[in-house]
Amino acid sequence: MNALSIIVPVLDEAAGLEACLAPLQPMRARGVEVIVVDGGSRDTTRSLAVPLADLVLQDARGRARQMNAGANAAHGKTFAFLHADTILPAQADLAIARAVESGARWGRFDVSIAGSDPLLAVVAAMMNARSRLTGVATGDQAIFARRDDFLAAGGFDEIPLMEDIALSKRLKAIAKPACLRERVVTSGRRWERRGTLRTIVLMWRLRLAYALGADPRRLARRYDVERTSS
Repeated sequence: MNALSIIVPVLDEAAGLEACLAPLQPMRARGVEVIVVDGGSRDTTRSLAVPLADLVLQDARGRARQMNAGANAAHGKTFAFLHADTILPAQADLAIARAVESGARWGRFDVSIAGSDPLLAVVAAMMNARSRLTGVATGDQAIFARRDDFLAAGGFDEIPLMEDIALSKRLKAIAKPACLRERVVTSGRRWERRGTLRTIVLMWRLRLAYALGADPRRLARRYDVERTSS
């Protein structure tokens, strides 16, 4: 059984997929399993993924559903979930192994956000600090968990938004997260597309609404409308 399986959900990610998967190739040489789960791409995502992954799956669209499908097919003792617009540090597999060997049952990385807006560095610092304070991680931080604990937590809720928050809260009930200082680099495109400050406010509002019990499906529709409006 592989020590680590990295699961990457994708949908029409041809433009940036190689940047995400190329850094994983030395990890594959060290025995890491890489699984890409496509949600119905209409571009060349799947063909680009084939030589850069151990397994490429097709499933219904939905990031949470796709990540669960990857976990169901994975052979690793530990799972790491990587968004397609995020790049892991070169020694990520070794960092996860050290954390698990030290007793960690789940965790995440610190994050940097790539982009031209100086505010993105502030956003990343706030994300990292909030995560350490609350014990809740976001998908941008490349959440990892031991197989048994991921399954005990019930995997990802198959909802269109906040699936990372929901899983983090259940995992936090099992154990405190390992907050690794090594940094993943995620794209700032969704902040810059709408405007960094507007996106920050939008996400705060959505998180508050979710904490107060709002339906994630309604929040996802609201997110889509607000982030694409002029």
